[in-house]
Amino acid sequence: MSDRADGGALMRTHPYGIAVRAAKGVWQGALGIAALAFGALREDVPDWVIWTAPVIVVIAVVGGACISWRQLGYRVGTDDIRVERGLINKEARSIPYDRIQDVSLSETLLSRLFGLVEVQFETGAGGKEEVTLAYVTAAEGARLREQVRDARARVSGDGGPARDRGGDGTDGASPPTATESAQTVFAMDNRRLVTFGAFEFSLLVFAVLAAGFQQFEFLLSPLIWDDGFWKEIIGQQGEYVAAAGVALAIAGAVLGLGALLLVGFVTGLVRTILRDYRFLLERTEKGFRRRRGLLTRSDVVMPLHRVQAAIIGTGAIRRLLGWHGLSFVSLASDKSDASHVVAPFATMAEIARIVAITGIDLPDAETRWHRPDARYFTDAALIGAVPLLLIAAGLAVSPYWPFAAIPVLVAGLIAGSRWLQWRRHRHALDDATLFGQVGLLSPELTAAPRIRLHSVEIAQGPLARMRGYARLNFGLAGGKFAIAGIRLDEARAVRARVLNHIAAVDFARLPR
Repeated sequence: MSDRADGGALMRTHPYGIAVRAAKGVWQGALGIAALAFGALREDVPDWVIWTAPVIVVIAVVGGACISWRQLGYRVGTDDIRVERGLINKEARSIPYDRIQDVSLSETLLSRLFGLVEVQFETGAGGKEEVTLAYVTAAEGARLREQVRDARARVSGDGGPARDRGGDGTDGASPPTATESAQTVFAMDNRRLVTFGAFEFSLLVFAVLAAGFQQFEFLLSPLIWDDGFWKEIIGQQGEYVAAAGVALAIAGAVLGLGALLLVGFVTGLVRTILRDYRFLLERTEKGFRRRRGLLTRSDVVMPLHRVQAAIIGTGAIRRLLGWHGLSFVSLASDKSDASHVVAPFATMAEIARIVAITGIDLPDAETRWHRPDARYFTDAALIGAVPLLLIAAGLAVSPYWPFAAIPVLVAGLIAGSRWLQWRRHRHALDDATLFGQVGLLSPELTAAPRIRLHSVEIAQGPLARMRGYARLNFGLAGGKFAIAGIRLDEARAVRARVLNHIAAVDFARLPR
């Protein structure tokens, strides 16, 4: 069955998608089926019930997959694309081309086995659910993406003329892999991927195990929830530790910590490989094209003129070794993340080459940096330290006076961290770009062209009004940008310069 749109007719997604949906549903319900069978065994339920229940579940999943396929259709028209859902109660959602920010493709391991992809139309609807088509063939997904982009360019003047229309009334377009010349801008080989994974320490596996225990606690032995059982275990371990001596106790603690670090390292490495395997960033006629993923392979194209700002981040240790990450704030969304990661683990030289393609400036030796008002960080330190000092004063006149040093020490750490943050936080404004850097151990630099800022807001709370500093909030499509703790007179000067720059541009003549 062909899933190619023709002349605006109602089209169905590929029927192989039924198998993908069914297999996904059975896999997700496998644990529930096993739990149901296990519970039935414990309750002495007849054998025919134990064998019938999984069959009924599988039939229900397959039937649901068939219904999901049958109730979904789409039409590609002259001015919009329409997605229709429902068997009895029909629901149609029309998306004008000038509202579509981009079209991205995603393929899971299961859909890849059938040669299918999921197509997502990104509208930048501020958190509203994006429109997706699951599933179509990879060729149809690429053709549909190119066709929608060409139609959008024709309707909104978004970056060049549309392709010639075919004789059948459709916008004839070929998959970008066959028509576009692509230049590799950044790629990660396996060695760099593993190095990156070594810095992505994560203890997510423990959160997953904890959630699993909560969901399936009825399958666990009743002893797990018996306080006496754990008291006995802990008492026995205490006796073992006392008998073994201090040296062996310390060695056991070190081994336990090492095991924890190993689990965190392996978890971070696995997550990184699954997410960024074969990471490839290319420059195409349409903009940046990013592909990555092992089990779930994503294919996202970001038009250059939709890049609003560049964000360069790093970590406490990787910064010492010269590794940074680059992401773009874009009008198009990247699933749940508004910023597109375009170089997760790169050197500053590689990042500079990527940013140069967008026309965004990066700070150099001549950039004039300004620190925020020291009173902002002083007030923050006092707000955090004064309650701790009061606690210390109360402990000092109580029988627990030796513990008074603890809140004093914490208050000193807060004051020291605020002072270091004041030294690290800075901002700058040159002829075309606004820069802001925040972070102590893991600094993050944001570079936003003034022409792409939509608004400037000066925000002050009661304390800020008394002390004479403010927070500058900049309207940035697809993301957020702010400078905190800036002097009020400087905030007004920055706002005036940015607004004067914005007012001098006729935005009606810019690509949308």
